[in-house]
Amino acid sequence: MNKKTLFSVGDIVKLKSGGPDMTIKEVLTNMEDKPSGNYKCQWFAGKKLDMGVFPHESLIEVAEES
Repeated sequence: MNKKTLFSVGDIVKLKSGGPDMTIKEVLTNMEDKPSGNYKCQWFAGKKLDMGVFPHESLIEVAEES
């Protein structure tokens, strides 16, 4: 995995297949404390805060609105 494509805490992403915008809550690491390629994300489903873990390959960055 190219380090330039890694997401950081606070980045806004979404699934390549669609769905709501999500915020990266945590970059998950392996036993050597290196990024594992999985991210804990959170988003709102209506008024409910939801959370899930997704692999890097399934996410795309959402462009910030100016």
